[in-house]
Amino acid sequence: MTALTNRYDFALFFTVKDGNPNGDPDAGNLPRMDPETNNGLVTDVALKRKVRNYVAAAHEGEPGFNIYFTERSVLNNQHAKAYEALGLKPESKKLPKKEEEARNLTRWMCDNFYDIRTFGAVMTTEVNAGQVRGPVQLSFARSVEPIMPLEISITRSSVTNEKDVDKERTMGRKHIVPFGLYVVHGFINAKLAEKTGFSEEDLTLFWIALRDMFDFDRSAARGEMAAQRIVAFRHDSALGNAQAHRLFDRIKVDRLYQGEALPVGDPRTHNWPPARAFSDYRITVDDTDLPAGVTIVDPW
Repeated sequence: MTALTNRYDFALFFTVKDGNPNGDPDAGNLPRMDPETNNGLVTDVALKRKVRNYVAAAHEGEPGFNIYFTERSVLNNQHAKAYEALGLKPESKKLPKKEEEARNLTRWMCDNFYDIRTFGAVMTTEVNAGQVRGPVQLSFARSVEPIMPLEISITRSSVTNEKDVDKERTMGRKHIVPFGLYVVHGFINAKLAEKTGFSEEDLTLFWIALRDMFDFDRSAARGEMAAQRIVAFRHDSALGNAQAHRLFDRIKVDRLYQGEALPVGDPRTHNWPPARAFSDYRITVDDTDLPAGVTIVDPW
C-alpha cells in the first residue's frame, strides 16, 4: 500500500447524553473537567482506545491490522515476534547494532500493527523494537459549553456473601453528564506517514472508526455517545498549505433556541434552557477564500 501523501487537519464533534464520557480516577471517577471553566474534557488516550477497539473488531485476524496495545498484552512478547520473524536475536534493552536490522524491526512492527503505524509507539523496553512517532495525533476533546455533572445514587439488591443476606441493600454512585457537545481536533502528518507506512486505505479505516467507534463502545456508564459531524481540511501537499489553528478558526458553533441563533458563550444565551440535544446547536464552516491548496472534505 502507498503511504499517504496529503496532510489533513480535522475537527470531530460528538455528543454524550446521560453518561460519563471519560471518568477521572483521581477525582472519584467524576467526568473530567477544566476546573477554571467547567468545560468537559475527554483525553486523547480514551479516544484512541475506542479507535483501537473498533479496528480490532472490524479486522480481527487480518494481517496488518493487529493491535499493539490490547488489554493485558505483554509488550516484550509483541516485540519478540518481530525478532523471530526476521531471524534476529534480541539483546537486553538494545537494538541490533546494524542500522538496517534495527530499521527492519521497527518497520515490521509498523507493517503488522495498525495502531503503531497510525499513532506511533515507544517500544524501547527490554526487548527493544525502537520508537515510532505516529502520523495521526489527537488533542483532548473539550465540550463547547460548560457541563454540569450529576451524582446519582444507585442501589444493589444482591449481596456478595451469604452471611450478608439480611443486611440492607448497598448504595453506590454514578456520575453522569446530562448532555454535552464535545469537539476534538486531529492532525494527520503525511511526512510521518511515509516513515510508518500509513496509507490511504488506513486513513479510510480511521475515518470509519471515528464515525462508528461509539456504537461499538456501549456501556451503562457512558450513556448515549454519538459521533455527530466531522470537518476535515485536506492539504494538497505533504507539509500542508495553511496553519491548522487558522483553519479551525473557520468553524463556528451557535446555540439555537426558538428560531434564534447566537454564538456559543454569548451572554444572551445565559437565560436560555440548557442544551439537551445536538439539534440545539448549529455548526458552520466558512469556506470562502480558503488558502490555496486547501479543500474541505467530508470523510463520511
